[in-house]
Amino acid sequence: MSTKKILNTDVANVAEESLAGYLLAYRKYYKKIGEYNAFKYRGHRKDKVALVIGGGSGHDPLFSGFCGAGLADAVANGNICASPNPELICAAAKEVDQGKGVLFIYGNYAGDNLNFDMAEEMCRAEGMKTAHVREWDDFASAPKERITDRRGIAGDVYTIKIAGAACDTGLSLEEVTRIAGKARDNTSTIGLATSPGTLPGNEKPTFEIADDEMEFGMGLHGEPGIERTKMMPCSDMVERMYSELKAEMELQEGDEIAVLVNGLGSTPLLELNLVYYELYKRMHRDGLKVYDAEVKIYCTCMEMGGFSITFLKLDDELKKYYDMPCYSPYYAKGEFTGVSASSDVDEEEEEIEFDENDVEPARIIRSKEGELTELNGEDTRNMLLYVADKIIANKPYLTEVDSAIGDGDHGIGMAGGMQKAKKKLLKMEGTENAYGLFETAGQAMLMSMGGASGVTFGSLYLAGAKGMEPKTVLTAQDFSQMERKSLTAIQERGGAHPGDKTMVDALAPAVEAMEKNCNKSFLEMLKAAEEAAREGMEDTKKYVAKFGRAKSLLERAIGHQDAGATSVYLIFQGMREFVEGSIS
Repeated sequence: MSTKKILNTDVANVAEESLAGYLLAYRKYYKKIGEYNAFKYRGHRKDKVALVIGGGSGHDPLFSGFCGAGLADAVANGNICASPNPELICAAAKEVDQGKGVLFIYGNYAGDNLNFDMAEEMCRAEGMKTAHVREWDDFASAPKERITDRRGIAGDVYTIKIAGAACDTGLSLEEVTRIAGKARDNTSTIGLATSPGTLPGNEKPTFEIADDEMEFGMGLHGEPGIERTKMMPCSDMVERMYSELKAEMELQEGDEIAVLVNGLGSTPLLELNLVYYELYKRMHRDGLKVYDAEVKIYCTCMEMGGFSITFLKLDDELKKYYDMPCYSPYYAKGEFTGVSASSDVDEEEEEIEFDENDVEPARIIRSKEGELTELNGEDTRNMLLYVADKIIANKPYLTEVDSAIGDGDHGIGMAGGMQKAKKKLLKMEGTENAYGLFETAGQAMLMSMGGASGVTFGSLYLAGAKGMEPKTVLTAQDFSQMERKSLTAIQERGGAHPGDKTMVDALAPAVEAMEKNCNKSFLEMLKAAEEAAREGMEDTKKYVAKFGRAKSLLERAIGHQDAGATSVYLIFQGMREFVEGSIS
């Protein structure tokens, strides 16, 4: 039975609309940053290190609920389960930077890492000092020797709390970063999933699990865990999870810990309190000192069933920052005066608005009948529009491919990015610079999609065209050189190589085929590139994933093709169809 959701007809703007509701409800505390899906705390720090947090929407109240007094100064929100884009992150940082530096805290996921890294580059180019701490508390996702591959989940709460307090004391960026990193490195979490969540716009859930099953260590997006078993009593669940945590953190009698029992979305507090009851009996038995405990719903994935347990091992330094007061509508510690209202709130401030009109279907026009031998500005624009429509039409297919080994959001992200690109391209009728059209489309994708796909597929168009001398006509050789430049940029930024089960598996052979055939006709070159991309896509079925959420599947990913490689194939197929004149 499908999950019933409270959504508007057009789900494309659900993240923005949800944030709008949050900011309207709590406008005394927060202010939206320009037209971005980002906001700041009105009373944010002055003359101190600023703290900016962020990640994909749909994990509420993380991250939006952890901005406020003694917490984060600003939040950068991505689309559902996708990282925010670099421009949005940079805008949030610029809004709260006081010249003392900005610390970024976010979950350790490929898309977040790529986008926040690029944002830091942009900030530094403008003279800002930056640093980051990536949360990797989910010890079930990788062994200790690969700790930097671990995912970030509910442990974000403790790292953000302590980092915010360290910022408030006026410490340097280096010291704040050290203390936040210390909190992160003394935090561990293990989760247990009983049922999936479903992303808005998707018909299928993020994963499938039988009614009588549960999975230890499953990730927040449905990534595989340690073991799938039959349902068992609460006491047995907690015994297993507590034992794993105690061993991972090497906890001894007398150690002081803060404890968080976190609901993943649909598990009621009655059951979560039962979890803590069972947990407390075991901690008390082993002589652990519970310095503080919370049973809350802080880090979720839509209506996902289950819970996580987080331990923070404390010493005197960490306790000092943990005890400092903080306040937001969703998280508070100690006493904090002056947060009930803000004197600079303009009661007549304009309501937050969004353009909900979808991009009209593109009317594709070619400069002549039959095969094209080169691309002028208008042909380039229409080809990109045709490819965008092709990707949008294949959204269900891309979602299905990604759902097999990912979290099923690739189709949504690609379709959304192409919608943004279409919107830009439709306004550029008559543009003669063909490179400029690729750059515009790529920029629109990069700054709207978020996630790893935003950086990689935005770069597919953008990186090869950026900085090129304007050209009114693109030849086969020009196109080949542009895509080689894009491939190089994608590999340098993401580090993927053929055989890693990514979009590079289709793009690299396609670029090689273009280079071998660029002295032939434009059509022959694209036919060769399309076939090479198809073969590369098919080859991904043989590989173990090295990147993204599928990497935790290991050999279980074999037999499934990569969604990114599938999109690359569809893009080259669309380009070939347009040049050939076989558009539908």
